[in-house]
Amino acid sequence: MSDAQPMQGLNVKEYRTINRVEGPLVFVTKTHPIGYNEIVKIRLASGEMRLGQVLDTATDSVVVQVFEGTSGIDNQATARFLGDVIRLKVSKDMLGRVLNGRGDPIDGGPAIIPEDELDITGASINPYSRGPPRDFIQTGISTIDVMNTLVRGQKLPIFSGSGLPHNDIALQIARQAKVLSASENFAVVFAAMGITYEESKKFMTNFEETGAIERVVAFLNLANDPAVERLITPRMALTAAEYLAFKHDMHVLVILTDMTNYCESLRQIASAREEIPGRRGYPGYMYTDLATLYERAGMIKGKKGSVTQIPILTMVGDDITHPIPDLTGYITEGQVVLSRELHRKGVFPPVDVLPSLSRLMNQGIGKEKTREDHKQVSDQLYAAYAEGRDLRGLVAIVGEESLSPADRKLLAFAEAFEKQFVRQTSQENRAITDSLELSWKLLSALPEEGLTRISKDFRAKYLKKQGA
Repeated sequence: MSDAQPMQGLNVKEYRTINRVEGPLVFVTKTHPIGYNEIVKIRLASGEMRLGQVLDTATDSVVVQVFEGTSGIDNQATARFLGDVIRLKVSKDMLGRVLNGRGDPIDGGPAIIPEDELDITGASINPYSRGPPRDFIQTGISTIDVMNTLVRGQKLPIFSGSGLPHNDIALQIARQAKVLSASENFAVVFAAMGITYEESKKFMTNFEETGAIERVVAFLNLANDPAVERLITPRMALTAAEYLAFKHDMHVLVILTDMTNYCESLRQIASAREEIPGRRGYPGYMYTDLATLYERAGMIKGKKGSVTQIPILTMVGDDITHPIPDLTGYITEGQVVLSRELHRKGVFPPVDVLPSLSRLMNQGIGKEKTREDHKQVSDQLYAAYAEGRDLRGLVAIVGEESLSPADRKLLAFAEAFEKQFVRQTSQENRAITDSLELSWKLLSALPEEGLTRISKDFRAKYLKKQGA
C-alpha cells in the first residue's frame, strides 16, 4: 500500500488547503474532483510524509483518514491526491510471510515481488455465481468438527469474552485446519487487529516452531498502531485470500481476530466525523460495513478455490445481544460460543456447544465426507448433554440421591462430556474419526434405549465396538 502509484493519465496535484484536524481525520478544502477511497500523501512542514485515504467527499471539502496519526499536521502541511485507491501487492510468495496491517513485510525478509496489485476494497460474491458450500474442513477440535462443523466457503464466527483463550483457539485452528484430501492446496490467512506486542510475538513464535508458517500469510496490526489502520487490515487479508483462492486454486481459511477492535475503530472514526450514532454509539452503517467483509467468503462456480472465514470477536460484558455479535450473527452462518464457566473449570477449549450452531453443517458431513453416523451422533450428544446440564440445577435443589438411575447416568454423561470430549490440549489434533469414536465411547455409558436420535443400524454397528 505504501508504494501505491497514481493511475495513469491523472494529474497528481498538491494543495495547501488543510483547514481542520480532528483525531485521525484531516479536513481539506476541495479544489478538484476527488474519488472516494483515493490515496493521499500528506507532507508536513518538516518534510515528513504520511499516507492517508479519502474517507468522505462533499461539495466543498474532503475528509482524509491518516494512517500514521495526525500529530504535527497543521495548515502548513500539504495534501497530494494520487488518483488511485489502496492496492495490495500480491504474489504466491506471500505464503510464509508476516506483514503489518498496511501490507508491508515486517519479518525481516525481502520485499514481495508482486504478480499483481489488487484493490483491497474487493466485492462480495455475486449470489448467482456462488457455489454451494459442501466440503468438510477439519480443525482438530472435537466440539467444532463433530457438533459445529466448518464447511468450505462458510463464515463461522467465534463469540468469546474478555480474558477467554480465543487467541489460543485461533492459533490451534490456524495450525491444524486442513481439508481431508491431501491433493488439494490449503492455506491460512491470519489477520490480527489491535493485539499487543506480546500476543503478536506469541503468534509468530508458535507458527515458526510448528512449521505452520509455511502455509500462513499473517497480517498484524498492533495495539499501538493507528486505529484507522485496523479498518484496512481485514481487507488486506481478504484480498490476499481471494488472490490465493481464485488465482491459484487454493482453499484458504481466513482467521480475523479481534473484530471487536475493528468495530471500535469504526466507532472512533464515526465519532471524529461527528456522525449521528446508532446503537451504543456505533455507526448506523456498521451492519453494511461488516457485511462487506463477511460476504467475501464463499466459492465461485467454475473456480476450484474457496475462501472460508472464522471471525473472532470478544463480546463486551459477555453480552451476546451487544451490537457487534448481534449484527455478526445476522450476516454469518452460525457461531461458536465460548463459556466463562467452562474456562473457570479449567476446560480448554471452553466451547459451550448448546448455544453454538453451524447452519451449513449438514452440507459438509455424512458418508464420503466425514462418516455416515456423524449427524445422528451429533444430535444425540446435544440431547444428552442438554438433559445432563438441566439436571445440575435440579440436583442443587433436591440432591443427587433423589434422581432416578437414568437421570444419574445423564448427569454423569454431562460431566464426562466436558472432561473428555470438550477438553483437549492446545497441541492435540483429533481426526474426525477419533472424535466420533470418542463420542460413541461416551454414549455407550447411557442406556441403549435412551439413544433415540441414533438409528438401530448405527447402534448395532458402532456401539458394538465399544463393547456394549
